Amino acid sequence: MDKKVYPLVQKHIPELSSMKKYPDSIYCLGDTSLLAQAKISIVGSRRPISYTKNMTHTLARKLSLSGYCIVSGAAMGVDAIAHKAAGAQNTIAVLANGLDIRYPAVNKALIEDIEKNGLLLSTYESGAKATRYSFVHRNELVVALGEKLIVTQADLKSGSLRSVEYALRMGKEIYVLPHRILESQGTNELVKKGLAKVIYDIDEFINDLGVKVQKVSIEDDFLDFAQGNPTYDEAVEKFGHKVFEYELLGKINIVNGTVTI
Repeated sequence: MDKKVYPLVQKHIPELSSMKKYPDSIYCLGDTSLLAQAKISIVGSRRPISYTKNMTHTLARKLSLSGYCIVSGAAMGVDAIAHKAAGAQNTIAVLANGLDIRYPAVNKALIEDIEKNGLLLSTYESGAKATRYSFVHRNELVVALGEKLIVTQADLKSGSLRSVEYALRMGKEIYVLPHRILESQGTNELVKKGLAKVIYDIDEFINDLGVKVQKVSIEDDFLDFAQGNPTYDEAVEKFGHKVFEYELLGKINIVNGTVTI
């Protein structure tokens, strides 16, 4: 059976000039106009703690609403949360395999949603399976696309720290979340060495980027209320079964006892 041929990105992508070698081929599926938008890369652990899940979702969501396209690698954990929070229509997923392969399988629906509404990129031909090297190369491309790199959680031997190495070589600013001692020791070590800045206040961080944090324009009392990230108990007390209904519809997320949209 012949392999499916996917379209190539025909235009030069200036951001990728910072890579050690500009890719020979970049295959794409989706809305390539996203490449022209302001972009920020978000990466991190495949097994984030509840705090990281909540903060990654809030950060990616607010950056997206403020006009930034979120770039990540479609992996489990932080990557998937960042893509979902940004909204499929405002995210770029870089794959470590051919565009015909939905990997990891747990993110199949997410990847298909991004294909239809956002943008999938890969430097690998149809049928190419992910390898140890392809993940590394994928990470370099994710970092190169973004103006800045945000690592929301990473252990000392995390693959995310390889992304940090790329960012340092490319001269990009690196940001992390504040974590407690013995949590996310990789990012804590970056702060200790002065290699990363800490995002103590998400709205302040986004405002410092030169844009104002926006709120979703919606005529829905519950969704308006949810923008304030109330606790689950507070939401149920005020809106009852609507909380459960909206969660099933995918309009809200319940993360670590907090309602987010």
